[in-house]
Amino acid sequence: MKLLGLLGLFLAQSASASGGFNFFSEASHATHIPAHTLALVIGSLVMLVTGVVYRAQLSSVKNYIIPDRGVSIRNLLEALGQSMYGTAKTVMGEESAKKYFSYVIFAFFFILINNLLGIIPGSMSANQNLNTTLALGIFTFVYFNFQGIRAVGFVNYMKHFAGPMPALAILIFPIEIISVSVRPLSLALRLRGNMDGDHLILGIFSELVPYLVPIPFYAMGIFVGFLQAFVFTLLTMIYIGMATAHHDHGDHEHHH
Repeated sequence: MKLLGLLGLFLAQSASASGGFNFFSEASHATHIPAHTLALVIGSLVMLVTGVVYRAQLSSVKNYIIPDRGVSIRNLLEALGQSMYGTAKTVMGEESAKKYFSYVIFAFFFILINNLLGIIPGSMSANQNLNTTLALGIFTFVYFNFQGIRAVGFVNYMKHFAGPMPALAILIFPIEIISVSVRPLSLALRLRGNMDGDHLILGIFSELVPYLVPIPFYAMGIFVGFLQAFVFTLLTMIYIGMATAHHDHGDHEHHH
């Protein structure tokens, strides 16, 4: 009976959402705060609460190596975390993964939670707005450049933009600088475009047939939410790995 009640509530909310109802849009009119900002606040609070619950579950076990029985927030978060850490080691190397994984996993869960928030009928994702995704892109841009300068020094970091041939440096340097500079916009447009497109498709099918038929599209929405969080994070790993790689082979040869 409880399951039927939850299904009925879900379908009722889906029908309401298909009629154009959006909780954040309604709240935006009342508070005069942009809807995507309200969605971002809620997504951040969900992430914070999830972290607190995870820490509470972890502190209550005697041996944290042994997973919980059944499905729990701890098991889910640790499975995702271990998978992303394995990917980070493959992409960046074990030493870099240890150094930079805290930002990587933060970016992954932050994007994932905000993506999944938009799957809920009558809700929206902050990542559907270019302001949010561009801010994420710029933050990642600043982070990997800062870590690159920190790892190899400013001079060596700028040298690798000039390429291996000094004679072509005057041509390669501006091209490389432009290539790196557009990365925040590329990250932002990719995430925003995919999430907005996914929710547009879901909205269209919910409006046409609001009962049962949209359920596969909700499943697809969850998959796309995971996939886009992973793609953004994977590109972040690649950029960090490229920025922090040592390009001072000439200096080493000089010392020898």
